[in-house]
Amino acid sequence: MPWTEIDTARLPDGDVMTLRRNGEAFEIRVGLYELMSSRNPVSERAMAALVVSRLERPIGHALIGGLGLGYTVRALLDAAPLACITVAELVSKVVDWNRGPLAGLAGRPLDDARVSVFAGDVVEALHANPRGFDVILMDVDNGPEAVMFDGNRPLYAADGLALVLAALAPGGIACFWAADPSPGFERLLAGALATSERHDIAVEGRIGHTLYLVRQDG
Repeated sequence: MPWTEIDTARLPDGDVMTLRRNGEAFEIRVGLYELMSSRNPVSERAMAALVVSRLERPIGHALIGGLGLGYTVRALLDAAPLACITVAELVSKVVDWNRGPLAGLAGRPLDDARVSVFAGDVVEALHANPRGFDVILMDVDNGPEAVMFDGNRPLYAADGLALVLAALAPGGIACFWAADPSPGFERLLAGALATSERHDIAVEGRIGHTLYLVRQDG
C-alpha cells in the first residue's frame, strides 16, 4: 500500500516536515529521513515506565521535550496519574496533527487537563523553570549520534546536560531518548556530577533504541 501525504510543515531552517499515512501506520519525515513512526512505540512507553520506577516519590511536574506522536505523553499520564505534564513542542503543526489526524493513536492525550503545551523550544522551557521538574523526558531529536537538526546538537553537549540537570527538582530524574547508543554521550555523562544508566530497548526482538537515565548527584 503506498504512503499518502496528509500535511506538511515548513521548519525554521527551511526543511519540510511531512506527515504521511499507510493504512493504520503514521510517520513524520523530514526530507528523506523518518523522524518518528507509529509502528513500534515501545521505547517511548519505556521512557515513562523507567522514570516512574526510578523516582522515589510521585511525580508532581514533568517536562517532555518533543510531542512526537503523543505516545510518551500518554504513557506518562497512565503511569503517573498525579503528574502535571508540560510538553515543549517547537513546531506548531505537530501540535495541530496531534489534535487532528494523530489524536487517536495515543488516546487524545492533549485533551487531558493535566497536560499543557509549551509552544517553543525545550531550551526555553528549561531556562524558565530552574529546579521545576521532578522528571524530564528528552525526545527532541534522534539522539546524540543521529542529530537531524543542528539547533538540537547542544542539548547533548556539556552545557545542554547542565541545563537539563539544573531544571530538575532535588532528587529528580532526566531521561534522554536515542536512536542508537552513543559512546560520546556516555563519556560526557561519566564526567558529569550525575549518576547515569543506559537501557537498550528491544524492538521486534532486536535492540532498537537506547535510553539514558540521569540523576544529579548531591
